[in-house]
Amino acid sequence: MLVRMTPNADAAEPAGAQPPKRRRRAPAGAAVLREDVTEAIRAAVFEELAAVGYARMSIEGIARRAGVGKTAVYRRWRSKLHLVLDLVSAVAVQGLSVPDTGALESDLWLLYEVTARALRHPVAGQIIPDLQAEAARNPEIAEAMQKALREGQQGVASGILRAAAERGEIRADVDEDLALDLISGPVYWRAVVVRGPKPPKGYLPGLARATTAALKAL
Repeated sequence: MLVRMTPNADAAEPAGAQPPKRRRRAPAGAAVLREDVTEAIRAAVFEELAAVGYARMSIEGIARRAGVGKTAVYRRWRSKLHLVLDLVSAVAVQGLSVPDTGALESDLWLLYEVTARALRHPVAGQIIPDLQAEAARNPEIAEAMQKALREGQQGVASGILRAAAERGEIRADVDEDLALDLISGPVYWRAVVVRGPKPPKGYLPGLARATTAALKAL
């Protein structure tokens, strides 16, 4: 009986391996990219971004941090730009779940709790400002960042608004762009722009209460 083996694309990769110089036709039983290696590389990208920033980040540094050869990175992404764009886009796909507490104010409070906690993470605190600076110089990164925020945070906020309108808490024809700015702006301003300390006790529920009043007044 013949047993057909599927080669492992990530096996036996020396640490200093160079990227393939040209694309070759995959052989029969094409090489399989190991998911654990892919996840290790993704984790290494976040760590490398937080440690050195996008401008100084290199495929060599990512590979070293992930414990793989450079070839493993290049098999998945052809450059550090495409690697970062892929990860930023993945954040949008994962997103946040829409709170469903039954009331606008408590929905906002829960959203603010989750968002503030995520933005206080040391890695996020380093990566987001750095990518925003790069976005000002690189249209591709700018587009990916906008897409991530629009489909992630704003998608959740839109769900909160729809539920509140269905319950009659706000007008059905509320200005959604203005409402989204009211919901999303304060937490990002404090965490990403001002980069202040952890909000004091009572700040987030107070923000939710104030935002609810503002939305009802629109």
